[in-house]
Amino acid sequence: MTIDDIEAVTGDWEREPDPSDSLRTFGAVVQALREHAGLSRAEFGLRVRFSKHTVESVELGRRMPDEEFVERAEEVLGNTGALRKAARHLTRGEPGLAAWFRRWARLERVAVSLSTYECRLVPGLLQSEGYMRVLCENDMPPLSDADVEATVRARRKRQLLLVERPHTSFDFIVEEGVFARFLGGVEVTRELLDHVIEAVAPRNVSLQIMPTRSEQHACLAGPIQLLETPDGQRRGYSEGQESGRLIADSKEVGRLYMRYARLRSQALSPKASMDLLEQMRGAL
Repeated sequence: MTIDDIEAVTGDWEREPDPSDSLRTFGAVVQALREHAGLSRAEFGLRVRFSKHTVESVELGRRMPDEEFVERAEEVLGNTGALRKAARHLTRGEPGLAAWFRRWARLERVAVSLSTYECRLVPGLLQSEGYMRVLCENDMPPLSDADVEATVRARRKRQLLLVERPHTSFDFIVEEGVFARFLGGVEVTRELLDHVIEAVAPRNVSLQIMPTRSEQHACLAGPIQLLETPDGQRRGYSEGQESGRLIADSKEVGRLYMRYARLRSQALSPKASMDLLEQMRGAL
């Protein structure tokens, strides 16, 4: 039985349902090195003892290479160490999460503190399911039913952080106008307010509302997300239309922390924020 036959039966590795950027980048590096060596996919496959179809899948970012593939490819392509080092940073795609958000989402899972300021919409960690679905329905171009369900599943799974990490500090500052928008109508807004009030009840979660009428505002430049890792490293995240940026530069992160700290002093207190949400809920 040939290598192709074996892989046809076993499926080799599972095909990635949602290839990540790191897989695509790793595959492009493998392809570039292979072509530089003057090898076809079939020739390279024979040398690393994997089929040309597997080589193609790795190069296109459709499969996660295992350790044997990396080691054999490294030996065939010059033994520079580049593939071994690159393989350490490989991550799988996560359906329902935007590609540019996935690195931040992974950091959230180990963070000891997470601070979020949002002026566009309710933060994902606090969204009700009805609100999530309305956001998906308003997306352009329109999402398929499968994409909507994947997004909702991924977001609800991410929300488990608030329950499963009781020793992590979660702080949110959200503009008053976000809750007053009534996205999806009265029923969706009522469900949303009930959900938010319940979600911020634990002692490690706090919500402050930035009032619409305010003479001061430290974060007019846009939304901010900040976190601290168990080893004391601080990171920031900035998101816009069709893009997101993980911020590691200590000076830039420091400026974002200063802005967030000032905004906390300008926003309503957690108790006043809850009172306002209760008033908005009662007015529906």
